Amino acid sequence: MKYMIMLYGSQQDYDFLSGKPGDQPAWSAEDVAAMHGFMEKWNQDLVDSGEFVDARGLSAPVHARRVQLKDGVPVVTDGPYPETQEVLAGYTIVECESFDRATEIAARLADTPHPDDASLAHEWFVDVRPIMEDRGELDG
Repeated sequence: MKYMIMLYGSQQDYDFLSGKPGDQPAWSAEDVAAMHGFMEKWNQDLVDSGEFVDARGLSAPVHARRVQLKDGVPVVTDGPYPETQEVLAGYTIVECESFDRATEIAARLADTPHPDDASLAHEWFVDVRPIMEDRGELDG
């Protein structure tokens, strides 16, 4: 079965990673490289085990647009997210033997390196969800 592992971040997280200081110091180039190296190895391990399907990172929330209905009319808003709110930052799709195995894969992300003096603007978490193959799976 396929599972989506969803990673979250805030605009503030994107700013730190791109070198923009905020209420905390921006990450150094070495710290960002260490994090990317960890993620590349995590993905490569999944490729090597045959469990990797796809992975993508998403652009910063400031580049997002929200489309919603107001009085039956679509309304578009640029950059809809407050800086401290977590949004989907990227995903990895794996195909593996069980929900427990997908959860085990996702839990390895807890070891993602970060600067010693860095703290997140939010609680760290990822979500793991089975991907439905057909509408019949809505029941259960």
